Amino acid sequence: MTDEQQTPMQRMMGDFAPTFVELTDDVLFGKVWSRTEELSPRDRSLITVTSLVTAGNTEQLHAHIPMGLANGLTEDEIKEAITHVAFYAGWPRAVSALTVAQQIFAR
Repeated sequence: MTDEQQTPMQRMMGDFAPTFVELTDDVLFGKVWSRTEELSPRDRSLITVTSLVTAGNTEQLHAHIPMGLANGLTEDEIKEAITHVAFYAGWPRAVSALTVAQQIFAR
C-alpha cells in the first residue's frame, strides 16, 4: 500500500498499533464522523477543535484545524471559537491553540 492509499492514522502509527488504527479509521472516522444527519462535518470539526483546546491537546490541532477548514470552517470562526473557550478552558490553553492556528494559517 502506497503512502497516498493509507489513512492519516495508518501513516502515523504504521504497524505499531493496528487495533488503534482500525478503531480510529473504522469507528471514529468511519461511523461517528459519517453521521451527518445528527451533526454536519463542519459542526463536528468546530466541536472537536474547541474540545481539544479545552483539554489542552494542542498537538492534535495540527490535524483538526486543516480538517475543519476542509469541512467548511473559516479561519475567523476557528480563531473566534478558540477565543471564546479561553474563558472556560484557560488563557494559556487558548494561547497555545492560537499559536498552532497561526502556524497553520501561515502555510
